[in-house]
Amino acid sequence: MNNIRALGTRPWLWSFVAAVLVWLTILAISGQGGGQTVSLALSLAPYLVVVGLGQMLVITAGPGNIDVSVAPVISLAGFVSVAAAASTGSAVAGVAAGVGVGLAVAAVSTVAILGLSVPPIIATLAAGLVASSATLSLADGFAAVPDPGLRQLLNVRPAGVPLLAVAVAAVTALVIAVLRRTVYGRSLIAVGQNRRAAERAGVPVARIIATTYLASGALAGLTGSLLAAYIAPSADLGTRYLLDSVAVVVIGGTLISGGRAVPVGVWGAALFFILLDGLVNLVGWSTAAQNLLKGGLVLLVLFLAGGGGRAADTPPLFRRRPRPAAATITTSGDDTHG
Repeated sequence: MNNIRALGTRPWLWSFVAAVLVWLTILAISGQGGGQTVSLALSLAPYLVVVGLGQMLVITAGPGNIDVSVAPVISLAGFVSVAAAASTGSAVAGVAAGVGVGLAVAAVSTVAILGLSVPPIIATLAAGLVASSATLSLADGFAAVPDPGLRQLLNVRPAGVPLLAVAVAAVTALVIAVLRRTVYGRSLIAVGQNRRAAERAGVPVARIIATTYLASGALAGLTGSLLAAYIAPSADLGTRYLLDSVAVVVIGGTLISGGRAVPVGVWGAALFFILLDGLVNLVGWSTAAQNLLKGGLVLLVLFLAGGGGRAADTPPLFRRRPRPAAATITTSGDDTHG
């Protein structure tokens, strides 16, 4: 009974339970060593976790907030990062250039959202189209190769655990601390719970939203930089990360309606998705079937959560009569699970 209650009060546990079940299924079908499967999953999951954390912050900002530019940003950042590293001879400069690309695209989205009142999905889609056009231009005749030192670093596995996984786990812990212990984190939760009440309470809503989208862009750019070094830059490098970045956030326990972020759940859902990809490849499913399965899982989670997982103390989006002006905001960080 206590275990069932824990699953109910800690939504991120479900994603880890699902990951373990998929892992056991792979072992039963393939008969291969479990340690090798886990090591491979830990090698691929960090890239999804990094972009997923950025998407999580955006979704936490409240209804309608989503960043659909992450996929083209990853692809563009991959090319820019590799080119910058090749021209400067510095992998650090290359990664910084990739992060800069993410910030630049996010800045365009932010201006459109806050300055022109364009809906976030439209603003980020438009910014993403610009990034996609730039990616196609760079891809034509691109000859630079990823920095060998960075690629070697990304493949380091002390005791079988990828070094990148350890680093991204530290980044996740930092995100948890920011959400729980900083003014920005408490303000973001407040904005996601009730934007109007947050404004009345003196929260700088525009600044919080701008910071959130910039953080998402920076993390997407970082993902592209690292992924291009690990694999290779390509025009479709980030294609799968649009659906997957949203899916790991939702399945990980973050409310799609905003106001609750679950960083640890992003890890569980990322491992679940990586292992699920391995399972469906093992049984011979096509990419289209895999995407259909992922989309179905997201819809199932939303259905089980009651139409987007709205918290009991979060007011619905539409009501016949507005609440009195004295609305309260929960800013203690209790809605941030880690």
